[in-house]
Amino acid sequence: MNSLANTFKYFFTILAELSLLFLGVSTLVALLLMYLPKERIRTWMSKKGLLSYLIGAIFGALTPFCVCSTIPVTLGLLEAGVPFGAVMSFLIASPLLNPIILTMLGSLAGLKTALVYFSIVFTAAIAFGIILEKTGASRYVKNVRIKGKGNRSDEITGNFGTKVKLSFIKAWEDFRAILIYLLIGVAIGAIVYEYIPEGFVFMYAGPANPFAVPVAAVIGIPLYIRAETAIPIAVSLMQKGMSVGASMALIIGGAGMAIPEMSMLASIFKKKFVVIFIGVIFATAVAGGYMFDILL
Repeated sequence: MNSLANTFKYFFTILAELSLLFLGVSTLVALLLMYLPKERIRTWMSKKGLLSYLIGAIFGALTPFCVCSTIPVTLGLLEAGVPFGAVMSFLIASPLLNPIILTMLGSLAGLKTALVYFSIVFTAAIAFGIILEKTGASRYVKNVRIKGKGNRSDEITGNFGTKVKLSFIKAWEDFRAILIYLLIGVAIGAIVYEYIPEGFVFMYAGPANPFAVPVAAVIGIPLYIRAETAIPIAVSLMQKGMSVGASMALIIGGAGMAIPEMSMLASIFKKKFVVIFIGVIFATAVAGGYMFDILL
């Protein structure tokens, strides 16, 4: 009975904390994006040199998009003539880096963990954007045209109070969309926290197992876990002895290589690119995981 009570206490405490963080941060981000015209962002991303990749990764880090939004935005950027490498930096950063993910990590795993996570993934987004550009991966883009008029957030007018209200409405809609994933993640995390023996996790996924990081990255692929689901699970496993690197590899692999995202990528890229992209995310998860274990 004590274990069951502790499980429910952990579940409701973490759920309440993450829900408030999600709504608060989402509202602020939505408000910020109202003051960032998309045309200006495209102009910044079209600049030559390292700056374009940097802006692409920053744009991806600022936008808490789900896969159903990331892929259409990627397509829109390509059709607008934004350099391929900058678009790739956005595509890599968008599902893995956003204020919500970083806030959740900082809250559950500590500020240092969140900062190291951001540094590793942000650097990887820029580096692989450059590599994919220089190796000519743009030849794998299919001849696809955009349908519709795109995001209408630039058309929003009104005073500051109106925009805050609309931002909260957008945040609430996003929260409703991810609530089931958050509930699953926190529920599994609560069960892991209370019922999984520490020795078991430490033996198979602890720092002493050199294969824990790549195995965790691979496990994340078929699960289709959003970062909102993966983070509570990963933090619970860390508390049970799983290495920090393996936990982060699970988050990156699951959120970055989700099967639905790969299917949507195949609609605008040739199959060979999808395989290359999976390799990019896997390399980020594994290299980042080992770096986590070294730094933390």
